[in-house]
Amino acid sequence: MVASVLLLVLLLSGSLEFPSLSSPLPLSPTLSLSNPNTISTAVDSIGTRTSHPFRELLPAFSKWDSQVGCGKFGQKFESWKVNSSAIQGTGIQDGDTCQKEGPRRHVSVLVKGWTWIPDNLEGIYSCGCGLSCAWSKSPVAIDRPDALLFEGATPPRTRRTGDPLRVYLDLEASRKPTGFEDIFIGYHASDDVQVTYAGKSFHIGRNYRISPVKRDDILVYWSSSRCLPQRNDLARRFLSLVPHHSFGKCLNNVGGLDQSLVFYPDCAMSKSPIWWDHLHCAMSHYKFVLAIENTFTDSYVTEKLFYALEAGSVPIYFGAPNVWDFVPPNSIIDGSKFGSLEELASYVKKVGEDPVAYAEFHAWRRCGILGNYWRVREMSLDTLPCRLCQLVATRGGRNARDL
Repeated sequence: MVASVLLLVLLLSGSLEFPSLSSPLPLSPTLSLSNPNTISTAVDSIGTRTSHPFRELLPAFSKWDSQVGCGKFGQKFESWKVNSSAIQGTGIQDGDTCQKEGPRRHVSVLVKGWTWIPDNLEGIYSCGCGLSCAWSKSPVAIDRPDALLFEGATPPRTRRTGDPLRVYLDLEASRKPTGFEDIFIGYHASDDVQVTYAGKSFHIGRNYRISPVKRDDILVYWSSSRCLPQRNDLARRFLSLVPHHSFGKCLNNVGGLDQSLVFYPDCAMSKSPIWWDHLHCAMSHYKFVLAIENTFTDSYVTEKLFYALEAGSVPIYFGAPNVWDFVPPNSIIDGSKFGSLEELASYVKKVGEDPVAYAEFHAWRRCGILGNYWRVREMSLDTLPCRLCQLVATRGGRNARDL
């Protein structure tokens, strides 16, 4: 009873954020074209072809090539508009920002305290425009840093001229600067430095094998071990409508935790596997992956979506309202575009039995990247050292005036 009252209070206060499922179902629930044209492709005629359960991807791709093809797909989306301001530009290789002749510059960043920032970012970078960048967690490797990067700890309250610049990173949905940093790194384009959840640095040391065969008995993969009430409720309601496997602690229906290798032993990487090292390989066996963000807010597009794309599956996504600024056209199924979860489930089932339509959700990787996606990858953690060093250099590093 107490829990029910608390949930009601949270709902009324707006503390829990659910996707709206009351909007009308568009012609193509994958995205809305800013300037729609008359070109129709396979996703516009779902339900008109004879249902044909399939498992192998390559024959599905061949069917799509013969019936639609990259030329027609490209024409359909040539007028597709995205908000380019949702993603920062690197500026590193921009000729307008480079001096044709000038002294070479070197900037060093020391990562302070405990942090999840991966060790594989350690090293020396050649960043273009005559800039080199040293990045390390070791005070021996960098004894006179130009900047101190904090992620799990608060920067010093004060800074004097001659001290390193204070940098603070927060990629959580709340995105809260401390008020003591000179440079703030977040996931939004309005932050001093933007970092997206795309890229390899968020998930190194994993089995990236992609299965060429999809299951046709189980449509949807879901894995979550942080059982947030609002996300769990949405997942439970949707998954009850489709054949699915849930591998995490939340809504588990596969007989317990760490069952992925029982189903897919070919995904093992070592004799002592950890669940995340075979995550991509396991989800690649499914046509669809349910991806629900913790919070639905602009530009907060996390690894939940990018994992599915990289695994060769189609994400069924609930999250950032501007998600299409971060992904290629026709690469995901946007759950918020459906009038109900029942309509969404029906659509997913139809796509899952239509090899031509399903293949079209993979056209972005076969025909070339459209939209902002190349910039989303470029703004990932992979490129953070050079981008941060460039900004530190621009602001003068240790010689910057007391801020």
